[in-house]
Amino acid sequence: MLIRTILIACLGLTFSWCESSAGERKTDKPLRVCLVSGSFEYDSNTSLAHLQKHLETKYNVQCSRAFTKVFDDLPGLENLDTCDVMLLYTRRLTIDGEQLERVKKYCLSGKPIVGLRTASHAFQKWLELDKEVFGGNYKGHFKDGPLTTVEFADRNKSHPILVGVNEFKSVGSLYRNTGLSKDTHILLYGSIPGEREPIAWTRTHKGGRVFYTSLGHQKDFADDNFLRLIVNALHWTAEREVQKK
Repeated sequence: MLIRTILIACLGLTFSWCESSAGERKTDKPLRVCLVSGSFEYDSNTSLAHLQKHLETKYNVQCSRAFTKVFDDLPGLENLDTCDVMLLYTRRLTIDGEQLERVKKYCLSGKPIVGLRTASHAFQKWLELDKEVFGGNYKGHFKDGPLTTVEFADRNKSHPILVGVNEFKSVGSLYRNTGLSKDTHILLYGSIPGEREPIAWTRTHKGGRVFYTSLGHQKDFADDNFLRLIVNALHWTAEREVQKK
C-alpha cells in the first residue's frame, strides 16, 4: 500500500512537471514576424534590418524576411505561411500574379498585420488595401519641412500599444488621412502648424487585429518611442504579451 501511494505521488509529480514544462514552452514560444520590405524612398531594407536586430536582441521574437530590390519581384513571401504577424513596409510595388495573390490571401484572411508609412499604398495593383484592410484614407502628404509632433489621442491613451511610449517628434512629412473608416480606433495624431491628422490607429478586419501608422521615416527608427510603438503593435496584433529576453 505504501509503495502504491509513493508511485502515485511520483506519477503525479511527473505529470505536473510535464504540464508545467509544456506551459512554459508555449509561453516562451517566440513571436514569428515576417518583415515585408520594399519602400525604396525610405530605404526600408536598411530600416527593417535594424528593426530585426532590435527585436531579436531584446525580445522573444524571430524574424523572417521578404525583402525586394526591384519593383516587380518580392521574394520570401512564403514566410507569410508560417508567421504570427506580418509587418508591411512597401511602396507602390508592381508585383502581380502568384506573389500578389499570396499577399492578398494573407491580408484578406483576418491575420495580424502591422503597416508602416507607405504601406497605405504598398502595391500599385492593389491600392484598395488601404481602405479595405487598414481602414485608411491616404490622400498624399504635406510638404517636407516642419517637424511632425506626435500626440496621444486622449480616449486611447491607455491602449497597450502605447505602453512605454512618450510623445515625440518626427522629421517625416505628415500624411493626409482624415476620413478614416468609422471602425478604426485612433491612437496618435500628428500635427504641424495649422494641420492635424491621424497617424496611428487600430482596426479589426475579418476578426484579425490590424495596426497602421504613417510614421516610419528612416530617422524614426532611431527613436526609442517609435521602436517601442512597433514592438507593442506587433505583440498586440498577434494577441501576445511583450516578453523581453
